[in-house]
Amino acid sequence: MTAPNNFAVDPAALQATITEALGDLARRVDLRLGEVTVTVTPDNYLRAAQMLRDDPRCRFEQLLDLCGLDYADYRNGGWDGPRYAVVSHLLSVSLNQRVRLRVFAADDELPEVESLNGLWNSANWFEREAFDLFGIIFLNHPDLRRLLTDYGFIGHPFRKDFPVSGHVEMRYDPERQRVIYQPVTIEPREITPRIIREDNYGGIQPGRGMDNHG
Repeated sequence: MTAPNNFAVDPAALQATITEALGDLARRVDLRLGEVTVTVTPDNYLRAAQMLRDDPRCRFEQLLDLCGLDYADYRNGGWDGPRYAVVSHLLSVSLNQRVRLRVFAADDELPEVESLNGLWNSANWFEREAFDLFGIIFLNHPDLRRLLTDYGFIGHPFRKDFPVSGHVEMRYDPERQRVIYQPVTIEPREITPRIIREDNYGGIQPGRGMDNHG
């Protein structure tokens, strides 16, 4: 009997295998820092995910994580693609390999992608979290509700243009004898201190470690 392989496959080999398995379903399959990332279009998202799960060369049985991304700040560096993306991390226990699956929502105003809950039920709460924090709609999700914020919460707090102080604040009103929401009364301010160190701070010469004195 052959002993099981306890070591992950070579990333370059995995990249080639996934590229062959997905074919035209993949927009691109990148290898960077030893990790494989598959990018697909919204139209191919569900079929590509199912292929990654069911193809015997892939066999990604588990969805470990799913999150939203807001690329708004990337546009300052020349990014001209869609603003919102959904990234999933998949694991093949049987083949001991991992892959990252990324899809960009086609519409920045109403970001929508298909739900993966029908393929991996672990996607349920992950997608609810991405909906709550980023406002990404997951089509055909069985129970798409806010997960971390209150039912009356306004906006999506992980969007890059969401104000740090929020839109409303909550307080107890002694006259009404209940909790109420009202517009934020705190003035916007920078609360993170900036640390600027001059050259040779602490007597350390550029290119020398703290233990190098000669």
